[in-house]
Formats: sequence, structure tokens, C-alpha cells
Amino acid sequence: MINPQWLITFKTLVETGHFTQTADLLHMTQPGVSQHIKKLEHACGYELITRYNKQFEITEQGQRVYQFAELQTRQYQTLMSDLQTDSPYEGTCKLACSGSFALSLYPQLLRLQQHYPKLHFHLEAAPNHKILDNIENNTIDMGIVTQQPLSDLFKTTIIGQEPLCLVLPLQFKDQDLTNELLITCGLIDHPDAHYYLSKYIQNCGLDHLATVKFERLPITSYINQLNQILVAVAEGIGFTVLPQSAINHFMDQHKLYVVSPPKLVTEQLFIIQKQHRQLPIRYQTVTSLLASLC
Repeated sequence: MINPQWLITFKTLVETGHFTQTADLLHMTQPGVSQHIKKLEHACGYELITRYNKQFEITEQGQRVYQFAELQTRQYQTLMSDLQTDSPYEGTCKLACSGSFALSLYPQLLRLQQHYPKLHFHLEAAPNHKILDNIENNTIDMGIVTQQPLSDLFKTTIIGQEPLCLVLPLQFKDQDLTNELLITCGLIDHPDAHYYLSKYIQNCGLDHLATVKFERLPITSYINQLNQILVAVAEGIGFTVLPQSAINHFMDQHKLYVVSPPKLVTEQLFIIQKQHRQLPIRYQTVTSLLASLC
């Protein structure tokens, strides 16, 4: 390895042309400067300067080492400048959230980027457990989840809540919502369907639905693409439970029947990040946006 201080001494010597001036500038002795140059030459395996009459000429190898030293200096200066720069409106933010919340979040992120072109976004749509894994592995820096993680690895901030909706084909609008109706209609299954349905039934205030057995519900279709789940409902294939944001962004809402329960069922939304990781200031801009959405 080449000692960086030797490079600084050599670069200064080439630029001043004098051992004495180099020693004065670097607060060294002249023999100390000579020693640095000899050690650098030994490390490189070539003479870097040709000495004569207390003067010197730089060799071809010395010229290349000088150019390398110049490059190192510029890179160091760039690094120091970058370390001082932490703009709220510049850099890349790596985020993750559920697919339904992404429908609301991504257009807002794009509008923010239109105002601040140097602020870029990497948004992943993923389930809660995947978001936690990605934060732990530093694949993303910030996530929005609907279940507060138990691990003390994460820092959690609640930012709001979102309603869960039981959605049926429009033709069931005037019928009594019973267990038998749900069985007749059939479930449009998706990765979060059982979790959403269980939470909805337990908290919606329709006590007669509490006896619904998941194993009795026929699965009429399965899809893991969020924008396709409600297509099946709109076509009369079955019912499902989804966050309100997914319904708000569905083009054919007029083909859906969204049940109005006695008690509104909501999911809390949490911002999570690593507990002991300090994020750049640009994430405060994202946090402000998230608070306005919720």
C-alpha cells in the first residue's frame, strides 16, 4: 500500500520544485521530505525524480504518480464536499409500502419530483414481512406498514390509518349480508385476503358474521396483482376485502358494492426505519408528504 502522506509530499514537491519549500509548506524537515520520496519510490519500484545539483527532473513514472496524486486530491475534495451536502430536495429515497398504499403514494412522489428534479424515488410494493426484511438488509431505508413490528431493531412512528372495505359485486347491494351470501358469492383470494377478512369480521360490528369459517368459503379466483383483484369483483366472480385506497383508484367503482358496516374497520399505518440508522434529511421531506396523505 502507498502511504497517502507520501503522495501528498511528492505532489507538493513537484508543484513547488524545491525540497525546502515543500518542507516549509508541509511543516516538515527537508530530510523528512527526502525520506518520503525515497519510500514512495521504493513502494512504486521506480525512480520518480532524477536529482542533479540540488535540483530534480520528474521521470515518466513520476509523472504518472503525480497524475494519480492529483486524482486522489480531487476525489478527496469531492468527498469532503459531498459529506457537507445533505439537501432535503436532492438524492434518492428508497421506500416500500403495500400495493394499495402505493396507488396513493406514487403519484404524490412524482409530483414532488416535478418540483424538485434532483429528488428521486425508488418505491417497492411489498407485504409487511418483506418490507421489514428489506429494511433489515438495507435494501430500502424507509417503509410504511400496517402492523407495528415487535423487534426493537426498528424505529416506528404512527402516521395515520386507512379503512378496510368489504367489497361485493353490485348485484348483491340490496341483499342481506349473511354468511350464506358470502358463501354463495365466493372469495376473490389474494395474499392478504384472509388477514383482511378476519380483521374485518372481528371489528365491523356485524356479529352474525363472526361465525364465518374460512374453510367453508369457496375460492372463486386468486390473483396477487392488486389492480386485478377488483376486476374479478366487478365482473361478479366473488367478494373480497381491501383497503379503501385500492377502491379509490379502481376505474369501475360503479360496478362494486362497498358494505357500510356499523363500525368502521381501520388499519393503522406506521413509518418504520432502522432504530439506530440516521437517514439523510431528504427523508424528512418524504415524512411530511406521508403525514399529509394520512
